[in-house]
Amino acid sequence: MTAPARLRLDGAALVENWRALARMSGTAACGAAVKADGYGLGAREVVQRLAAAGCRNFFVATWAEAASLADLGVPLAVLHGVRAADLPLTGHHARPVLNSTAQVQRWREAGQGACDVMVDTGMNRLGISLEDVAAGLLDGLTIDTLMSHLACADEDAAMNAGQRAALQSLAGRTSARRLSLANSAGIALGPDYSFDLTRPGLALYGGVPRAKLAAMIRPVVTIEAEVLQRRHVPAGARVGYNATWIATRDSQVAVVNLGYADGYRRAFSDRGTAFAGDRALPVIGRVSMDLTAIDITGVEVGEGDWLAFDPDLARASAASGVSQYELLTGLGHRFDQVWM
Repeated sequence: MTAPARLRLDGAALVENWRALARMSGTAACGAAVKADGYGLGAREVVQRLAAAGCRNFFVATWAEAASLADLGVPLAVLHGVRAADLPLTGHHARPVLNSTAQVQRWREAGQGACDVMVDTGMNRLGISLEDVAAGLLDGLTIDTLMSHLACADEDAAMNAGQRAALQSLAGRTSARRLSLANSAGIALGPDYSFDLTRPGLALYGGVPRAKLAAMIRPVVTIEAEVLQRRHVPAGARVGYNATWIATRDSQVAVVNLGYADGYRRAFSDRGTAFAGDRALPVIGRVSMDLTAIDITGVEVGEGDWLAFDPDLARASAASGVSQYELLTGLGHRFDQVWM
């Protein structure tokens, strides 16, 4: 571990978040979305911890992601279905989530066996239509899970109930043994949305898409960065690109090894928060590519010390205006990852 910035990852919090979501899912099985390399935290480490805790359903986006986890021996579903180029990669280690009539036909012709199917219930992103199901498009397929995706689960929108009813109308009309609709926010909508399988993502990793989850979801990732330099900035002097921050008093400033190339967004300029122990410290001036300045006046912090950055995703999102999803998945590859 030699990088000047690291991600401190709380494995116990990850597992407790999954258990809390599993309890909220009621009788439904609770899976885990581990696409985008476990939302940026490392899919292998996430899968191993959740599998040990009892998770038996994992979701990735692509077949390359599935292949990277195949040796772990866990059930995987590939959300983007199967392109013609994917057929050589398919195998018993993962099922495609078929999303279009062309994918259904491709899978049928390949004779590859069990699959999942995405049905569009109003989001108009991926999925076959309700009319295609009624017309028999899925007849003869061996379907494990028939699923759909909520467009507005993080809002109190009438569309949520409409999508739930649309999926419910398909019960018993295909060979599917399970129905699935709810993501993290959907789980918080109530038991009517859980069906047979829930598919949380963001909340596993400490995100809070609905206020109802705030009391039970724990932060999982904390960015920490090493202080490269401590410097005195006299009153009236300026800090950073475009000289946007002006010292109102003689100040002490820490320049840390962290910037937007690492995924610490420019949107945190003059808005972010770092911590020395329990002491909150403001980010000052512009976040640059590799460096961020922190006002450490009155705090004993020097070169080689480490500062932590706000691990509360909902709070960091509110401060920056950047979605919790982007804050997680935008984390760069220069961090050392330290699991606790």
